[in-house]
Amino acid sequence: MNTNTIRIKKGAVLEHILIEDVAFGGEGIAKLKTEQGDYVLFVKNSLPGQTVNAKIIKKKKRFAKCKLVKVIQASEDEIKLPYQPIPGAPFARLPIQKQEYYKEHSTLEMFKRLSGVDKIRELYESYISSPLVWHYRNKMEYSFSTLISELGTGEESEGFALGFKRRGQWWAVENLEADSGLFDAQLEGAMLQIRQHCEQTNLPAWNPAKSEGFFRFLVVRKSYVYDELLFNLVTTSKDLDQFDKMGFVALLQGILGKRLAGVIHTINDEIGDVAKQPAEQSTVLYGKEKIVENVLGLDFEISMQSFFQTNPKCAEKLYAKVIEYVRAGMESSGTTNAVAMDLFCGTGTIAQLLANDENIDQVIGVDIVAEAIADAKENTKRNGIEGIKFYAADVRKFLYDYPQYKGKIGTIVLDPPRGGIVPKALQRIIELGAKSIVYVSCNPSTQARDTMTLMEAGYAVKRFCLADQFPHTAHIESIALFEKQ
Repeated sequence: MNTNTIRIKKGAVLEHILIEDVAFGGEGIAKLKTEQGDYVLFVKNSLPGQTVNAKIIKKKKRFAKCKLVKVIQASEDEIKLPYQPIPGAPFARLPIQKQEYYKEHSTLEMFKRLSGVDKIRELYESYISSPLVWHYRNKMEYSFSTLISELGTGEESEGFALGFKRRGQWWAVENLEADSGLFDAQLEGAMLQIRQHCEQTNLPAWNPAKSEGFFRFLVVRKSYVYDELLFNLVTTSKDLDQFDKMGFVALLQGILGKRLAGVIHTINDEIGDVAKQPAEQSTVLYGKEKIVENVLGLDFEISMQSFFQTNPKCAEKLYAKVIEYVRAGMESSGTTNAVAMDLFCGTGTIAQLLANDENIDQVIGVDIVAEAIADAKENTKRNGIEGIKFYAADVRKFLYDYPQYKGKIGTIVLDPPRGGIVPKALQRIIELGAKSIVYVSCNPSTQARDTMTLMEAGYAVKRFCLADQFPHTAHIESIALFEKQ
């Protein structure tokens, strides 16, 4: 291609572009040679080594965001996939070693650029790989829709769909008709049967354009330790009297037998396209409403509303590293008989592990999700652990309401949602004056942003590592140890 003749403008289709690398977040990187230097193209859903046609959808002075139009030539690294390709696993056709290399390299480069920590590679210790490369997830959310996106072509048609939303949008759904390799093989092998059963009720799937319909989501949690599945079928209330609830339960019993732990039915009449709803809008149709998972010898009871690590086998390795960093921070600062705080604690996994440490006298766990805190309290009783106080509260408001903890916290563990920590909450955390902070992040870019704030407040990064809890996706988690200087 003669790049000197290319007109780089929005809407232009660039042909035979070679994808050379991967950016943080998973976009493929291509470069065009120009008189002013390299012009960078970020191409969604592309893989290094592929030759593609790409359409420019957003143009800037030095780079452009592009949509993949067609793969002209596959990468030499691509392998044959034994599972149905799904939108959420764009790297599945790359060997796991290649995936890990691209994630590690792009994350460290991003973190250095956004955090201002020039020596991040010197502080970087290890890459925690997932013990399970396939079938590692303990939760999956499937969507219903009247708009079907054909697998491979992306062409849209009307019908009844149950599967995953096409990557990058919210309306069309790709039907799942075989094992995706990420969740449970037996269940996903029967997804066609489940879809046909729902369609034969003559009740409509959710119509995203009109914000109406009956079937909306099917959410499933899995316990690896007990090999059980818990279902939540989310529908609207319209024509509910025409839906045979127990017929749906019988369908799942026929598929899973004793593996079926429970079936919950949730009403969602809101326009917003989210599966999660208040517990009072849910009814248990069969079995139980919670399942139990075991992490590092501790049992955790998990409800549908609770946050719990999606890859429990890898979570064990991640939590072990968190505890290692907590102990390292306490040892470095000479902290003993400490009060530890677990913010964004979820069902209290890290809090309970901290409470088992002989150098920690008391643990404070805080999370805004009341159901998660209820589960956390039950989990501590189940495991016979004492010395923890749990609070269902917004982190920022909690630190206002309980000022007595200021100056009393030896170490803090942070495990915020993907958006990171809002600035005011982070400022309140800094004001607690903890000697060390262990920051666990499912979005290293927001962690890098918060790192700048922590450094300005007198904290320094001492140790750093990555954990791959989501093979075949662009997601990566990071763990950083900060110490007060």
